[in-house]
Amino acid sequence: MDFIDLKTQYRRVQDSVNARIRTVLEHGQYILGAETVELENKLAEYVGAKHCIGASSGTDTLLIALMAYGIGQGDEVITSPFTFIATGEMIALAGAKPVYVDIDARTYNLDPKLIEKAITPRTKAIMPVSLYGQCADMDAINAIARKHGIPVIEDAAQSFGATYKGKRSCAVSEVGSTSFFPSKPLGAYGDGGALFTDDDALAKVMREIRVHGQDRRYHHPRLGINGRLDTLQAAVLLAKMEIFPDEVEARIRIGARYSQLINEAFAKETDPARKVVTPYIAPDCTSVYAQYTVEVADRAKVEQGMKARGVPTAVHYPVPLHLQPVFANLGQGVGSFPISESVGNRVISLPMHPYLTEAHQAQVVAALKESVQG
Repeated sequence: MDFIDLKTQYRRVQDSVNARIRTVLEHGQYILGAETVELENKLAEYVGAKHCIGASSGTDTLLIALMAYGIGQGDEVITSPFTFIATGEMIALAGAKPVYVDIDARTYNLDPKLIEKAITPRTKAIMPVSLYGQCADMDAINAIARKHGIPVIEDAAQSFGATYKGKRSCAVSEVGSTSFFPSKPLGAYGDGGALFTDDDALAKVMREIRVHGQDRRYHHPRLGINGRLDTLQAAVLLAKMEIFPDEVEARIRIGARYSQLINEAFAKETDPARKVVTPYIAPDCTSVYAQYTVEVADRAKVEQGMKARGVPTAVHYPVPLHLQPVFANLGQGVGSFPISESVGNRVISLPMHPYLTEAHQAQVVAALKESVQG
């Protein structure tokens, strides 16, 4: 059993993928070719944003957005400590200080109730993370940001295709940033990412930063990076976009079935140490389940049990950012963000992809029950 099955997906789209790659090989415009523009137009239409800027990765997109706002030395950006390193890393790489705020215990996303007291005169942005495939509480976060006159940059690396109150992830704040890493809900065959905004001026700046700060050939009014999306990756993503809406529906269906099966399997268990907590999806949200992640009391035991039963698992993310050695200078030790720390010790992700069969799901849940209760 594969944790993520990209081979089945490839067999479904291989004719389109191969044809589009062949077209790129024939025209030879490997950087910012026509396919990149076509993809940007289709992604913007799908998300419901005015502008899409394709980029080299979902990490570089965060940096580009921060640079576009002029965020740097002496500034602060509020974000979650329970996320992949790239979120805090890009804030620090831009020269700013990541200011962590603890998460909501149910959604694992930034807790809006804790944001305002973290705002200082140095706060220049809020960067909520739409973790595991579900958007953060963007209305509450946007309202706080508007009150203080600061932008919101959604780190939507895991939530492309999800909805929040009828809007698509990446179109629920001033800037949305996503990733096309191969394992993401919409994945390339290499690194890639995209930025979304309705702001014409901001889009222009981000496009310039993407290509070394250049507004025309050999004219550089600002500092930038080499952040372009390869044409070959754009070609792959165009082929995958043909089936993406169907895959989103499959992810939602499979995620819901997982939760139903797990809750039924543990319904009679009264000992909290022998139960499993399934993902909470807010009533106004959908999740694309970039990971299907549950909480267990004894993760090491469950990991070993699942492995012995031939079921792959993963942990996203065991060490919150404030406890990473690179951020030791912030002086936030164990106990600083108790919910993030507790969740980080308990979460475990199960196999998840749009082609997961009901038989495989049943196998996973049976192995999970045996591993937790055995």
